[in-house]
Amino acid sequence: MIGATITRYFALRFMRTILAIFFTIFCLMFVVVFVEMLRRASDNPQAGAATVALMTAMRVPAAAEMILPFAVLFGSMATFVDLTRKLELIVARAAGMSVWQFIAPPALTALLIGVVSVAIYNPLSASMKQRSEQMEWDLFGVPGSLRIDHGVWLRQHGVDGLAIMHAMNSSNGGSELAGVSVNIYAARGGFLERVEARHARLEPGVWVLENAQVSLPGEPARSVGSYMLATDLTPEQVAAATTPPQGTPFWSLPEMTARTAEAGLDATGYRLQFQTLLARPLLLVAMVLVAASFSLRFFRFGGVARTLSGGVAAGFVLYIVTKVLSDLGGAGMISPVVAAWSPALVGSMLGTVILLYSEDG
Repeated sequence: MIGATITRYFALRFMRTILAIFFTIFCLMFVVVFVEMLRRASDNPQAGAATVALMTAMRVPAAAEMILPFAVLFGSMATFVDLTRKLELIVARAAGMSVWQFIAPPALTALLIGVVSVAIYNPLSASMKQRSEQMEWDLFGVPGSLRIDHGVWLRQHGVDGLAIMHAMNSSNGGSELAGVSVNIYAARGGFLERVEARHARLEPGVWVLENAQVSLPGEPARSVGSYMLATDLTPEQVAAATTPPQGTPFWSLPEMTARTAEAGLDATGYRLQFQTLLARPLLLVAMVLVAASFSLRFFRFGGVARTLSGGVAAGFVLYIVTKVLSDLGGAGMISPVVAAWSPALVGSMLGTVILLYSEDG
């Protein structure tokens, strides 16, 4: 009974602290994005404060996923230090609990948060972000300044030859493009013409480019009201090519990976994102172990700031290593499985080794 009671107590303490830190950072991100969106919407009478607030609320959850490991790290360190300063961990040790027994509740809490964030939070945030981008496109008609990459590239073969398409933005699952430029090549590789249009939409077997400018080598550009470009791409293939891996819900990643591969495109990004999300619960557990390695000292004679700064630095190093390996995995230099799982496994093992050395001699 005592063991179950103290386990629930520690778990609830960690849960409250982690969620409080996450919510605080979430609110700060909301304010920053809201101010930026208001600035961009100042010249648009259709975009009121309520609409901008709704768009911001739908956009921020996806961005806030990146701060979840830091929320777990800071929340764990804050809770461990608070329990130590109030002598609660001292009493737990005196009652016969080992370090592994009072680390188990926060580790299980982090594991639960990771599972919920992957299975529920990620699909909801990705869907809301897609809806927010569609609302932004309807209001402004230009790519959002807060997106990392506005460009969409498509490569297709049709009766007109090889076509390389680039669009500044896409909507409706990639079936509508804006700021389109197309380079068309003959079957043997010779350049034929370049087509530029403000908008393009996908219809069965053809791209319709509206108000297009057609340029041929050695000839002046001519304007056409509508330019038809034959295509062998299906709406599913276009959706797979225009949806970034980070914006794809977790449960849709396997299907998007298969569609991207069927379209002849590189599906490494989707495989990496899927493995990264699968490894997130273990990464959060690693953050708890790293926090425990630097936060379980009894700070009777000071040194709190120095010790905690070491924990924060270790957490940032682990995060940087995660991003570096993710970039290497996205470039195809290492396996997506290795890139996604290595930081979590290495962080967990290092935290365990430090705790074994400091607590069990």
